Amino acid sequence: MERSVPILPGDDLRVARAFYVERLGFTVTFEATANGRDGLLGLARGTIALTIDCPMDGHGRGACAGLEVADADALHAEWSARVPVLRAPRDEAWGARTFDLQDPFGNTLFVMGPRAGA
Repeated sequence: MERSVPILPGDDLRVARAFYVERLGFTVTFEATANGRDGLLGLARGTIALTIDCPMDGHGRGACAGLEVADADALHAEWSARVPVLRAPRDEAWGARTFDLQDPFGNTLFVMGPRAGA
């Protein structure tokens, strides 16, 4: 199977783990670190995969990862109870239902699901 896995910059793997695992319900698929703070953290939730790179040099900052999900409203209800969400779900002219939030490092998670009844 071929797929794309976004690599997002971070500053501290402990902070990334607390946000993604404890608050958003991701699981750790791998961790490569010598000190618990710097290194790589692989994450998954269903078919969504992300990697957090602390510190990520040479790739820029303020990244955005699009997360395609089955039900944007259900995920919004779950996540907005745990973390601040930038924008509530809305129907887009191009046919998706979307919302977005930011992780502790300023990376945007742009969540896209089908419109209700679609």
